[in-house]
Amino acid sequence: MPSLEEDRILRRYVGVIRGTLRTNYYQRAREAPHDASTTQPTVALKLSPATIPGMPAPQPLYEIWVYSPRVEGVHLRFGKVARGGLRWSGRREDFRTEILGLVKAQIVKNAVIVPTGAKGGFFPKGLPDPAVDREGWATKGREAYQLFVGALLDLTDNLVDGMAVPPPRLVRHDGDDTYLVVAADKGTASFSDIANAIARTYAYWLDDAFASGGSTGYDHKAMGITARGAWASVQRHFRELGRDVQRDDVTVVGIGDMSGDVFGNGMLLSPHIRLVAAFDHRDIFLDPDPDAARSFAERRRLFDLTRSSWQDYDRSLISAGGGVFSRSLKRIAITTPMRTALGLTDAADELSPNDLIRAVLKAPVDLLWNGGIGTYVRASEESDSEIGDRANDPVRITGAELRARVVGEGGNLGFSQLGRIEAARRGIHLNTDAIDNSAGVDTSDHEVNLKIPLSGLVQIGELTYKQRNRLLAEMSDEVARLVLEDNYSQNLLLGHSRERGGKRLGAYLRLLHYLEDRGLLDRELESLPSDQELHTRERVDEGLTSPERAVLLAYVKLALKQDINASGLPDEAWFSHELRRYFPHQIRERFPKLPDTHPLRREIISNVVANSVVNLGGMTFAQRSLEETGATMPEIARAVVLAREVFDIDRFMQSVKALDNVVGTGVQARLHRESRRLLDRATRWILLERPSNSDLGSDIDRYRPGVAAFEQRMDQLLNGAERTRFETDVAELTRAGVPEDLARWAEGLLDAFALLDITDLARGAEEDLTDVAELYFAVTEQFDVDGLLTSISTLPRDELWDSLARSAVRADVYAAAKSLTASVIATTPGTLEVDQRLRQWIQDNAAAAQRAHRSLQQLHELPEPGLAAVSVVLRHMRSVSRSGSAVAGWTLRGGRTAGTTEPGK
Repeated sequence: MPSLEEDRILRRYVGVIRGTLRTNYYQRAREAPHDASTTQPTVALKLSPATIPGMPAPQPLYEIWVYSPRVEGVHLRFGKVARGGLRWSGRREDFRTEILGLVKAQIVKNAVIVPTGAKGGFFPKGLPDPAVDREGWATKGREAYQLFVGALLDLTDNLVDGMAVPPPRLVRHDGDDTYLVVAADKGTASFSDIANAIARTYAYWLDDAFASGGSTGYDHKAMGITARGAWASVQRHFRELGRDVQRDDVTVVGIGDMSGDVFGNGMLLSPHIRLVAAFDHRDIFLDPDPDAARSFAERRRLFDLTRSSWQDYDRSLISAGGGVFSRSLKRIAITTPMRTALGLTDAADELSPNDLIRAVLKAPVDLLWNGGIGTYVRASEESDSEIGDRANDPVRITGAELRARVVGEGGNLGFSQLGRIEAARRGIHLNTDAIDNSAGVDTSDHEVNLKIPLSGLVQIGELTYKQRNRLLAEMSDEVARLVLEDNYSQNLLLGHSRERGGKRLGAYLRLLHYLEDRGLLDRELESLPSDQELHTRERVDEGLTSPERAVLLAYVKLALKQDINASGLPDEAWFSHELRRYFPHQIRERFPKLPDTHPLRREIISNVVANSVVNLGGMTFAQRSLEETGATMPEIARAVVLAREVFDIDRFMQSVKALDNVVGTGVQARLHRESRRLLDRATRWILLERPSNSDLGSDIDRYRPGVAAFEQRMDQLLNGAERTRFETDVAELTRAGVPEDLARWAEGLLDAFALLDITDLARGAEEDLTDVAELYFAVTEQFDVDGLLTSISTLPRDELWDSLARSAVRADVYAAAKSLTASVIATTPGTLEVDQRLRQWIQDNAAAAQRAHRSLQQLHELPEPGLAAVSVVLRHMRSVSRSGSAVAGWTLRGGRTAGTTEPGK
C-alpha cells in the first residue's frame, strides 16, 4: 500500500474486524423468526475496544454499535457487571464522544454501587420537526429507542436455570455475558416500561429489573432521592462553615425550575432557602430579597402543578425589583435590588438574557444549586470548544469567577473537572457531580438487586406479582435510608480528608502511583495533578482539592472492589453478614435466606466490604497497609472487617454522627481520628498476628468479649500519667459539647487496642482477663509506654521508608509491652495482687529495669527524639524480660518501692 494514509485506514478496518466479538447480522427479525427473508431492522456489532488500535481513552470493556436507517447508537460498558442510562442524543456527528464523556463520569459515580459504569446513547434519524409535529417527533423517537434496545438484547446472553444461553444464530468470540441493565437518562425518563416490555419479548431473565424505574420501580422524583443525596453534600459543606442549612437562612441561585426532579425537590429540602435567582432554558427568575417562608410555599405550589415554569410564579410574592423574564427578550432592565443581590458593579441599566444568566452564576450567594442540564462552569485555561456544550457557550463562566460559597451538583456535568478544581483552589466548597448526585444510580441499583431475587419468588409461586410490587413499595423508605447513608459516609470521608489539608501528600502520591501502575488510573484524563505539581503544593501546605479527592476516592473503591471480587473472601461463610447489610430489614426478616441465592452475591459483598473499608479507614489506608505488611488487598479488607466488628466501630461512628450540628466538625473529626488510629493499628496487628485463613467468626468471638467488657471504661485500667492524660482529654471533649460517655469511649479507643494482646495473654496463661489487663497497664505505666508512643508519633512519615520505620517501631513498642507483661505472668504467682506481682518481678529484674527507665528519661529530655533514640529505648525494654539480675532497691514509678535496700541502686 503506497499511501501511508490509506494504509492507516485499512489497518483500522482490520483492527475493527478483529475486535468484533458478536453481531446480530445473521439473526432473523423477532416478529418472523422462521422467515429467512425477514432480516433484522438493525445491524449491531459488539466490539472489544482495547484490542482496536487508535481507540480514544478511556477504553470500555465492551462496546455495542447499532446502525439502521432509522437510528444509530452506541453502548459502552466498562465491566461484565455495569449499569448506566440510555440517552436520546442530539449530537448526530459525535454522539460517541458525548457518551464516552458521560460514561467516564458514570464509572466514578458507580464506585459506591455494585456495578461499574456503562452508558448508552442513540440518535434517531428522519424525525419530523418537533415545532411542527411534536407528537410525530416523540413517536418516531420512541420507535428509535425500541430498535436500539432490541439490538442490545440481540447480542446479550440469557440466564436460564443458572446457565448462560446465547441468542440464536450468534457466533460468540467472547465468554458468557448475561448482565445487561439500563436506566433512564436525558430524553428517556419515561421509557423504562418500554424497555422492560422489550426485555419480556426476549424472555430476558432480568424481566422488569432490566430497566430500573418505570411503573413497578422506584420513582426517583416522588422519592426526591437524587436531590436528597446532593443535599447531604450541601449540609456537610455548610457544617464545615459552622452553619445548619435546616435552621439558618441561606441565599441560593440555581439552574433549573420547580417542575424538575432535582431542582424542584432540592429547593424544598429546607424552609430556610432564600432563592434569589434561577434560570432554565425558557426563563430567568429573580427575587432579590426573598421571604424564606412565603417563597418556600410558592415553590411547593409550583412543584405540585402537573407542569410548571417560572412564568407560573405568583408575581405578588416576588420582592421589589425582581420578576420573571423570558430568555427570548432582547434586553432586561436591571433594577437596584437586582444589582445588589447579584453583586453587579457594572453600571449598565439593562443586560441581555445571556449576560444576566452569567451574572446569576457569578452571584455572591451562599449556595449555587445545579439541578439542570448543561455545563456552565469551566476553568480559565479551558476554551468553550473544549467543553463540548455549544448551547451554553454564551452563558458559561469560569471557576475563578464563581462567588458562591458552596456548590451542590444535583445535575450532571454542570462543571468541567478543571472548573471545579479552579473554584476549589479559591476556597469554594464543592465535590463533584459523581459524589453529589450518586443517590439516583444507587437507588436504581438497589431496585434491580431487589427485583432479581423477588422475581424468583414470583416464579416459584411464593409471591404474586402484586405482592412483590407492594413489598418493593414498602421498602422504599428503607432503600432511601441505605442510599443516603452512602452519601453521608462519602461526604464524611471527604470532609475529614479536606480537613487534613496538605498533610501527608507523600501518601497520596504513592497511592496515585499504585493506581497508575495497575493501569486503573490515567491522571491526565482525570485532571489529577502531576508529581511536580504535588511537590509544589506541598511546599506551600496546599493539598489536593475536594474535587480531586473525590475522583481519587472513586478509583480507590473501584480497585478494592475488583481485588475482593477476584479473591475467595466473598465465599467465606461469615461474609453473608455483609451481604445482608445491603438489603432492607424487610428482606432480612421475611426472607432471611434469599440474599444467599442472589446471582450477584459476590459482587454485592465486594461492594459492601470495599465501601466499609475505605469509608472507615480513609483513601490511603489500604495501600499504606499493603506497604507496611505486604498483605494482599483482600487480606487487608478482611482484617478491617474483623477490627470493625471487635471494636464495634460502626456503633461508635453512629454516636459521632448524632452530634451533627451539636458540635463543630472539627470536634467530630477529632473523634473520628481516634477511631481511625485504632483501626490502623488493629488492622496491622491482625495481619501480623492472626493467620490469614483463620475463621473470621471465631476470631470475632475470641476478641469481642474482652473489648466489650472494657471499651467504655478503659480509664479504670489506666494509671498515673496515662490516667491523667485520659481525664484531661475527656474534660476537653466534654467542654466542647461531647457527651461524657462518648468522650470516654473515644479517648479510650487507642488504649483499647492493647486488649487484643491482653486477650491472647489471658487465654495463653489461663488467667482472668481483668487481672491480666490490670497487670498489662501497670507495666505500661511503669515503662511510660504512653510517652514512648507519643515520641514515636513525632517521627517523620511523609517518605515511604520513614513511614515504614515509624510503623515498625510502634509495633515493637506494643510487642515489648506484651513481652514484659508475659514475663510478669510467667515468673510471678497468679495468687498475688497486681502490685505485688509487679513489685516481685521488678525486684527480680531491677538492673535491666533501671537501665530501661534511665534511657526513657534521656529520651524525654531530647528536644526532638529520633528513630535511633527510640530504638535504643526499645532494646533496653526488651532486655528487661530477659534479665535475671536481682539488684534490690528499684523504685517503681508512682512512689512504690520494690525492695528494702537503699533506693536508687
